Amino acid sequence: MRTPDYPSQHAEQWAQVDHYFADALAAEDVALKAALAHNAAQGLPVHDVSALQGKMLALMVTLTGAKRVLEIGTLGGYSTIWMARALPEQGQIISLEFNPHHAEVARHNLALARVQDRAEVLVGAALDTLPMLAAPFDLIFIDADKVNNPHYLQWALKLARIGTVIIADNVVRGGAVVDADSHDANVRGLREFVQMISDDARLDATALQTVGEKGWDGLIMAVVKSL
Repeated sequence: MRTPDYPSQHAEQWAQVDHYFADALAAEDVALKAALAHNAAQGLPVHDVSALQGKMLALMVTLTGAKRVLEIGTLGGYSTIWMARALPEQGQIISLEFNPHHAEVARHNLALARVQDRAEVLVGAALDTLPMLAAPFDLIFIDADKVNNPHYLQWALKLARIGTVIIADNVVRGGAVVDADSHDANVRGLREFVQMISDDARLDATALQTVGEKGWDGLIMAVVKSL
């Protein structure tokens, strides 16, 4: 059992339920298991999405018919593998990673999973690499530093088309997101991010709380209605 990001007295039971559903619906193959093992061996933090969340992202690629996916925050490429495998032939996912070591680990994992032909990792601060990208992307997954989520949303809209789906992870943070007086920069960034979505008539969105092996967290999903 992984150490939850946001522990609870129910964490063990949540993890057991996660494992039950993952074994039945989102079983990890050798490459996915190897990616997590390689991440651990290389000292990466254990912030990867769960298997069920990875499968959800893969299904979102399929359901939206996405051919071009943008991921902001690669870590070791575990979520990248899930999404890359769901892409159609000639599909592409571009993943942005600030840490060069994390990017190197991710490239190793992508090659092991044999998706390196459709998955590209760009190294550098996302706010420096985002202006280099060509629009549009069909699905955009935001899973990086929460302080900059408002800026990532601005860029996501610039790189979107009508119908683009934007997904942001880790938006509940064990319930901390409701604290309007928080001094946590990540919480403040998330609250600004949520308000921006709420105020933007171009977006239609919802939020889902999640519990599982990662503890208590959640995600936001939005669709671009107009540009």
